[in-house]
Amino acid sequence: MKILIVEDEPKTGDYLRQGLAEAGFVVDLARDGLDGLHLGLNGDYDLVVLDVMLPTLDGWGVLQTLRRSGREMPVLFLTARDQVEDRVRGLELGADDYLVKPFAFSELLARVRTLLRRSRNKEPELLRAADLELDLLRRRASRAGQRIELTAKEFALLELLLRRQGEVLPRSLIASQVWDMNFDSDTNVIEVAVRRLRAKVDEPFEPKLIRTVRGMGYVLEAVEEA
Repeated sequence: MKILIVEDEPKTGDYLRQGLAEAGFVVDLARDGLDGLHLGLNGDYDLVVLDVMLPTLDGWGVLQTLRRSGREMPVLFLTARDQVEDRVRGLELGADDYLVKPFAFSELLARVRTLLRRSRNKEPELLRAADLELDLLRRRASRAGQRIELTAKEFALLELLLRRQGEVLPRSLIASQVWDMNFDSDTNVIEVAVRRLRAKVDEPFEPKLIRTVRGMGYVLEAVEEA
């Protein structure tokens, strides 16, 4: 899952980015309102963590424009302003939750996970292919009933492949969705990651699920035998 943080305080922004990344999320960080709005309008985010007091455009304006443009991802407001009027204003503009600074990261993480569960209550909590299962809420992978330990990036890569199983995913798309970077043909980070993922979810089992399509990318599919 991908989260956008819009926070102008350098220490707070870096702290949140690191903490959420370590919790298994793909995270983008914008340090002013206009950059945050641009990313929010053009990126594919599951949730936005949004500060209210921002340079160039405040959080109220960012949220209002996102909602008017039809962007419905959950928004968690972060602010030092704890007046009831401010909380009401944020909720009326379309915020889903409101957390006052200073806060404990554990509380923020719990609120993030709660908002994500609510927003995805119409989507499956388990992704499956053959005997491979990915539990999105518990962040667990298993195959043939055996637990598979994955890194955060491996989990994100497997989730992407499972969500779009049967579809050949080019390296450029994988790079942007999992590593949040433009694909560089000189790097082998994707090949290495796929190889390591195969070693965990494919090599000890049958059938093999992850396949390389030469010159195009990778696909995960459970092909039924004739």
